[in-house]
Amino acid sequence: MGYEEKLVQPALKFRTFLDKLPNLTNVYIIASISCISGMMFGFDISSMSAFIGEADYNRFFNTPSSTIQGFITSCMALGSFFGSIASSFISEPFGRRASLILCAFFWMVGAAIQSSSQNRAQLMIGRIISGFGVGFGSSVAPVYGSELAPRKIRGLIGGLFQFSVTLGILIMFYICYGLHFINGVGSFRIAWGIQIVPGLILFVGCFFIPESPRWLAKHGYWDEAEQIVSLIQAKGDRENPDVLIEISEIKEQVLLEENLKSFTYYDLFRKKYIKRTFTAVFAQIWQQLTGMNVMMYYIVYIFNMAGYENNANLVASSIQYILNTVATVPALYLMDKIGRRRLLIGGAIFMMIFQFGVAGILGNYSVAVPGGLPGNPTVRIRIPDDNKSAAKGVIACCYLFVVSFACSWGVGIWVYCSEVWGDSASRQRGAAVSTAANWILNFAIAMYTPSSFKNITWKTYIIYACFCLVMAVHVYFGFPETKGKRLEEVAQMWEENVPAWKSTKWQPHVPLLSDAELANKINVEHREEPLHSPASGSSAEEKV
Repeated sequence: MGYEEKLVQPALKFRTFLDKLPNLTNVYIIASISCISGMMFGFDISSMSAFIGEADYNRFFNTPSSTIQGFITSCMALGSFFGSIASSFISEPFGRRASLILCAFFWMVGAAIQSSSQNRAQLMIGRIISGFGVGFGSSVAPVYGSELAPRKIRGLIGGLFQFSVTLGILIMFYICYGLHFINGVGSFRIAWGIQIVPGLILFVGCFFIPESPRWLAKHGYWDEAEQIVSLIQAKGDRENPDVLIEISEIKEQVLLEENLKSFTYYDLFRKKYIKRTFTAVFAQIWQQLTGMNVMMYYIVYIFNMAGYENNANLVASSIQYILNTVATVPALYLMDKIGRRRLLIGGAIFMMIFQFGVAGILGNYSVAVPGGLPGNPTVRIRIPDDNKSAAKGVIACCYLFVVSFACSWGVGIWVYCSEVWGDSASRQRGAAVSTAANWILNFAIAMYTPSSFKNITWKTYIIYACFCLVMAVHVYFGFPETKGKRLEEVAQMWEENVPAWKSTKWQPHVPLLSDAELANKINVEHREEPLHSPASGSSAEEKV
């Protein structure tokens, strides 16, 4: 007996409890609640980056070396890596909402431990636990949104996760900016304690959002799946053409998968799925290798190199966070307008240009600072105070880099990796593996960035600029277009081995009928073969 079979009764009791509560039906509100898990990650970025250069933080934790500070920062990503892998063992038998509830729980526990930290070890443990929760949320929330949203706005709904990350960064930065005026440990303790708030909102909100219709269908709850699709896409009208087509395609996909054994992580590396796995994993790896988290976690260090200190540094950083949030908004529109491929290729090229810009300016105009800046031994170069133009050039390139990322890879990858799997059999475990790849690279980058600043200074940016060039090439040759395609159509595209550069114009092999004609055809078939549900004869225990 597999682990999912052993969890039948607990899963049934859990669903029975949740189903007694009223469910929201507005897809924007539902997605906003689930994407609070992204806001948590944003809170962490700001709460760490705002204080690593502060005297009170360094005094209390005994001025961590570049290696120790790198590990403290990267503990969040380390926990997220394990949380991502573990998420599918909960979301498959218990549903997407269960994973989001655990995300909120672990986040709140970790935030409480961080806020009460008495030493580095306790701080690291708290960050690992919080990261474990974020790993659940980052794996499940984008998938949940893609399974719930109508295909015409799936890019926008999926992009809300990254928008929540940027909004969390912005909100928490200004909270930390205000708190940094407090003398003593209260500044960072209060900031870390405030992180409990989004976790509490997500925890409560999960009891009022519906389950994923594709998860319900996969486990035999067809009537509920149809009801949720109709409420979200047509205000409860089950005869709506879009609803009929959506349910028909979900049914076709699930029935095709009924003969498969329980899908495991090993199956992701079989012949049928290996290309999808490779594409999704590298999509997440490339997102980290853009260098964006270098700009976010260690923005204080970067602006130190440009000659900004103390309050001026924090103000300059705040502008970058504002740009990050604002620039994310047009990406929500552009993904469904120009497609995923064009957005990712264009974003990679612009990021490469601005990374080279930062490296070039620092390489030409900075001077060495032997032993590092006072109180910050990691920063070994600095643009002289009398060269304001060069300092402004570095800041401008950083700002433009962040805008380029936010408009493209920031939003695009979370959406793309939730769509690219196609069928429901692989989607959750595939998303877990690709998200885990994101977090393990996040861990590595957060870990070694302080050391790279210390040892190779401005050359750090050349490394990331080269990565941006390589990822643009990879997207062109290896990333098929998913814009405007139903998830089941994406699966068909993989099975037909459609070249990535031809995928934009690819059309599924379906009868040339209008949506209304196709809906009428499906409606007749639907009435002849009514959807079954546990309440109408099939065993609920066999379907969980």
